[in-house]
Amino acid sequence: MKLAYKTTSDLLGRSRFSVILVNPQNQENIGLVARAMSNTGFSQLRIAGLEKFDPEAFRPAVHSADILRKAAFFPDLAEAVADLNLVLASTVRQRKAFRLMTIDEAVEKIKLFPLSIKIGLVFGNERTGLSDVELRQANFVYFIPQVGRQPSYNLAAAVLITLYTLFRQSAPEMVAELPPPVRHKEQEDCLKIILSKLEKNGFIHETNRQHATNLLYDLFGRLTLSERDRRFLTAIFNKGLKNKPN
Repeated sequence: MKLAYKTTSDLLGRSRFSVILVNPQNQENIGLVARAMSNTGFSQLRIAGLEKFDPEAFRPAVHSADILRKAAFFPDLAEAVADLNLVLASTVRQRKAFRLMTIDEAVEKIKLFPLSIKIGLVFGNERTGLSDVELRQANFVYFIPQVGRQPSYNLAAAVLITLYTLFRQSAPEMVAELPPPVRHKEQEDCLKIILSKLEKNGFIHETNRQHATNLLYDLFGRLTLSERDRRFLTAIFNKGLKNKPN
């Protein structure tokens, strides 16, 4: 699939991030997490508390199954984060012993550290979330704001929001990939066909010729016609529109 834009940078170094799912309950959610990772340019998936994926995990992953095949499995969260330098955990509930920050604050915190460190993003079980013991493994605990207390974000949605927030900070400029304009002579020839047809149909006449012609030249200049546009407009005015009967 060809995208309508391209990213120009990776300011946060997305390859150093690991998404860590702790005891995920729903296999389809795991597949959707892999898809969210692929969409936003993240590739390292770690699973704590499971030994393998069921086939159900691969169906929603679509073209992101490779992330699942390369996922690393750990018996618990402590082992899953052992080699990481910085760990951030997502929670939906207020915790007395842990200072919570918003996801935006968490991203700003990440930007303060050097690009050489390895970072983990931890997400808990869909039903129970992360326990206090698991939260102790995190350097920072963040939440994703929402309107009400219930329902909380789905696991895959929470991962997607987190990764998209990081992705936009990592690649702040989205450059549109516009198709190249045809040569100026081809733009001019296309416009002359249109002007001729409009004059034959009586839309352009002696009293408005200069004004209408200037408007069309201005419009066509801003359109920067692609080859596809030129062929389409030429076909419309050569074949699609008939002259008015006398």
